[in-house]
Amino acid sequence: MQVKYDVLGIGNAIMDVIAPVSDDVLVREEITKASMTLIDQERALHLHGAFKTHGDKLVEDAGGSGANTIAGIAALGVKAAYMGKVANDDLGKRFRESLNAGGATACPLPYATGAATARCLIAVTPDGERSMSTFLGANVEFGPGDIDADIIRASAVTYLEGYLFDTNDQKAAFVKAAEIAKAAGRQVSLTLSDAFCVDRHRASFKQLVDNHVDILFANEAEILSLFETDDLTDALSRVTSTDTTALITRSEKGSLVKHGGDVYEIAPIPVDNIVDTTGAGDQYAAGVLAGRALGMSWQDAGQLGSLCAAEVITHYGARPETNVQDLVKAGTKQL
Repeated sequence: MQVKYDVLGIGNAIMDVIAPVSDDVLVREEITKASMTLIDQERALHLHGAFKTHGDKLVEDAGGSGANTIAGIAALGVKAAYMGKVANDDLGKRFRESLNAGGATACPLPYATGAATARCLIAVTPDGERSMSTFLGANVEFGPGDIDADIIRASAVTYLEGYLFDTNDQKAAFVKAAEIAKAAGRQVSLTLSDAFCVDRHRASFKQLVDNHVDILFANEAEILSLFETDDLTDALSRVTSTDTTALITRSEKGSLVKHGGDVYEIAPIPVDNIVDTTGAGDQYAAGVLAGRALGMSWQDAGQLGSLCAAEVITHYGARPETNVQDLVKAGTKQL
């Protein structure tokens, strides 16, 4: 089958609902400042309505870690698609429209039958602090039946978001997608997403990495947790034994690219004014995967990842705002 998409992302489809509000609204709605709280559907619908009432500049954008990466890949001019579960509601429609508007393709999936579309309700107070209330919604129904084999086969790389790797059905969906991709001669990429995710599902993650993953993204804490070691060299050797290329982000230290017997140290791009680190890892993965799709070496792709991560932390939000293609052409060394 001919390649239609360079990268297909599979992850939690979450609409980001961002509302500038006063501190009084946090008190009135009992939102804990500067926190992230998981909430149920009733609470989500109530807060969404409250944000519309109290916030005069409400912004809704297709979010979730995997969707942010796919949006970043599309912004670099690479063919990208996304697979995630939404409900047959207005927010689900806007999620698809928002993703498509950024240049990516939102793949059609059966709608969730019980829960509403997921949303992360982000209250931004005048001091710039972000207080988040997250409803996972329709994502909890994602399972093997939602995997479209033809789209997997038509994608050069299938990128799996670790945050979605939670329920037994979601895990089975990941394995199914990976098996289809490998049988078709395609590559599988995984981001571990969060050390908490690794701690909860370590054995399942290790099985996925050992048997299916070609390209692994993690930060230093996540890779150490995966292999239960405090030695990064040891952790990287464990990945190499599975023929997996590992890309390890290290905040201000830059990143490491471990491919075969080679380790490349990728320097971070200096940023004069760090505004919001949300999405840095997502955009690093976007730069690397886009770079590989464009024929770059692993070292050059890592440097593109560093550039994309640097751009996104210069402003609020997890998506690029500056034309990253122009930054690449300009050979930007500092933002």
